[in-house]
Amino acid sequence: MTDTIEIYGIIGAGGFGREVMPVARQMIAGFDDPRKHDLVFVADTLEELTVVNGHKVISESDFIALDAANKYFNIAIADCKARERISKKMLAANIQPFSIQASNAVIFDNNDIGEGAILCPFTTITSNARIGKFFHANIYSYVAHDCAIGDFVTFAPNVHCNGKVVIEDYAYIGTGAVIKDGTDEKPIIVGKGSVVGMGAVVTKNVPPFTTVVGNPAAELTRK
Repeated sequence: MTDTIEIYGIIGAGGFGREVMPVARQMIAGFDDPRKHDLVFVADTLEELTVVNGHKVISESDFIALDAANKYFNIAIADCKARERISKKMLAANIQPFSIQASNAVIFDNNDIGEGAILCPFTTITSNARIGKFFHANIYSYVAHDCAIGDFVTFAPNVHCNGKVVIEDYAYIGTGAVIKDGTDEKPIIVGKGSVVGMGAVVTKNVPPFTTVVGNPAAELTRK
């Protein structure tokens, strides 16, 4: 590494990280001089591996210590609390977040998307959405008009978030879930830290820190 190279770190080399890396690589290939940019995995759990899918793997501490003109990071880890913890650590080290957007992701008018987002292939953000920092939208997911999404929210693949929905911080929306559209007077609210199960159909508010499943979605009770 030299101080003339910008380093981009994908934190997490698990399944999602390996899906995100080609998207980031395609972005960097479109930069003015991609030879001046290096793209690495950052992972403390793969100490026995030095390369994954053609990209060097380094630890968080080594990434922080690297000498480079600029360093950037994104976090390809589903756990929202881990994303928050790691983002604070990187920002404290003066490493800046970068967002990752697939070339075929669609973003329409007047959206506000926070730092560190990952928009995977075939995702859509329509119009007038407000999205917090470190949002994950996995493949084929969409956010429709006039939605408000908090920080560290995760959409698994094929989530359908219809218009005028509020999703609060740390929520996890499972694969294939559908969230019914709300209204100006009564948006559908998915509460802070809640989990919407795979394939669930949300037709009413979800309280904070609650798991809902089924069609229509109802609170998961333990027997």
